[in-house]
Amino acid sequence: MCGCSACGRFPLLRAPEGLTCALVLAIFASVPGMFQFGYNIGVVNAPQKIIEDFIQDVYVRRGSRIGPSSAGWLLAITVSIFCIGGMAGGFSGGVVANRFGRKGGMLANNALGIAGGLLMGLAKPCSSFELLILGRLVIGFNCGLNTALVPMYLLEISPLPLRGGLGTVSQVGVTVGMLLSQILGLPVILGTKDGWPYLLAIAVVPAVLQLALLPLCPESPRFLLFTRNQERAAREALEKLRCTPLIEEDIEEMRAEDMQEHRETHVTVIQVLRDRTLQVPLLIGIVMHLSQQLSGINAVFSYSLRLFVQAGLTDELAQCANVGVGVVMVLMTLVSIPLMDRTGRRTLHLYGLGGMFIFSIFITISLLVSFLYSWITYMSVVSTLAFVIFFAIGPGTIPWIYTAELFAQGPRPAAMAVGVLVNWSANFFVSLIFPSMQEAFGDYTFLPFTALLGLFWVFTYRRVPETKNRTFDEIAALFRQQGSESSQSRSHGGGGILSCASAPASTGGVANRGSQAVTNTRSQSQPVTPTCPHQQGTTPGHLIHSGVHNHNHNHIGYGHTQLPQQHVVINTNNGGVEIAALKKECLETEEAAKQGDVINEKRA
Repeated sequence: MCGCSACGRFPLLRAPEGLTCALVLAIFASVPGMFQFGYNIGVVNAPQKIIEDFIQDVYVRRGSRIGPSSAGWLLAITVSIFCIGGMAGGFSGGVVANRFGRKGGMLANNALGIAGGLLMGLAKPCSSFELLILGRLVIGFNCGLNTALVPMYLLEISPLPLRGGLGTVSQVGVTVGMLLSQILGLPVILGTKDGWPYLLAIAVVPAVLQLALLPLCPESPRFLLFTRNQERAAREALEKLRCTPLIEEDIEEMRAEDMQEHRETHVTVIQVLRDRTLQVPLLIGIVMHLSQQLSGINAVFSYSLRLFVQAGLTDELAQCANVGVGVVMVLMTLVSIPLMDRTGRRTLHLYGLGGMFIFSIFITISLLVSFLYSWITYMSVVSTLAFVIFFAIGPGTIPWIYTAELFAQGPRPAAMAVGVLVNWSANFFVSLIFPSMQEAFGDYTFLPFTALLGLFWVFTYRRVPETKNRTFDEIAALFRQQGSESSQSRSHGGGGILSCASAPASTGGVANRGSQAVTNTRSQSQPVTPTCPHQQGTTPGHLIHSGVHNHNHNHIGYGHTQLPQQHVVINTNNGGVEIAALKKECLETEEAAKQGDVINEKRA
């Protein structure tokens, strides 16, 4: 036994239920992949002018010269090719996850991390800017794969009560990586003519660290059970992660999900795009990723140094204050971990987008009228910090969690690949056009982002469901039901995608839509008597396979006519059953009565 709270050896630690030593080790072993992503995003920002001079020196040594514009163009390629590699790596994440596993894919990916770091570090000794560009491409591919594999692995090994908080750990790794690159890039440390190769070569360290720690951790139990069909290995992995042999709840939950997916363990990106039941969650995942990259956070980091100088700080103090922005981002990301499973993902995302919308307006105002009053510049500093705080608790964290939660095991890798591709593409797009935006809009540069933040807030409020306390199967069932109702409404002259936001998660993890929602108040050990047309719609003679949990996480097994509270059973075309959210309105009374008569006759 380990020394975690599950074993009772260290009761004073008061670790949250389900947070075991093995799970903590798996978290620390996987997070270096996201640290790699954050570090390499900002590592070239501080030494940009030095790298540009290095490119010109290389041409001089080769007997030719290039002007500042050509050197700047090559520098732009060096910076942006990281996103090109990230797009390719992220899009291949689904294939790698299914082929090698979540853990296996991360292990193999570290070879690219080491290769990319060495190529960048050797660029100056070899007097070759081509090595620098190639290294940025390779490390970009590595980071793209990490952004697909790490959140997927963390979500799949996490117990339900901790899933949101542990999903946030990915973003903690990103923000810590960005902060460290800011600190090490200061001119007094490695942001110098001689130090920048070491600054870039540090990318080798997280790859080596992950290679050392990850073999000590189990593979994702869901991958072992679904994709490899290795139940014994899945049980062993779960027992190791939970530090207890009592893992039947988790196994049966996964079996319930597997039953619904009918072993669709290799869903391709094309299949995800074509499947109507997956189009709504895919759209939500895409918009969530866009809300992160198109929120204006890159503009804030670009303007923050200028804002601090306007506030009266010297250049050196302004750089230190800029590092302070990174510190605030790390701290607020840590604060969001416990809030994720208490407040809910949707609520935090709405708060984050709303706060960013408001303070982006304040930043624009302060830029426009800073010459009128001296205190305006201090307001701009406060607004900048507030903008970063709201980003950290909302768009900075939640898109990675949502994309993994919205899909069941089968389509999850392909959907994650699409989401990561969109994220990296938007990142590349912003880095490409932002300099032109600065020239065209000047002090109004934030206004396009303000408008987008407003649109993202409206979309989240109207279309995004709450996933807190819901199992993967319950979330997938919600969208299957939404897709079924949408198809029926279109066939009857209705149209449009049904809103999911009106079905917030109840304590039991399913939607409860007001006074018309039907609650099964019987004991779970008693057979369920149909009290609602949804229950009466069950085809007679079929077994009720639930395999889900109620709010007390009491397991409801297979082959029994028992259901947890606030769950209903509905018909499916293939003769099976699925657990779905309660509908806002029951089926028509006449149809329900007929179905009830059929059930009563069968029982008689």
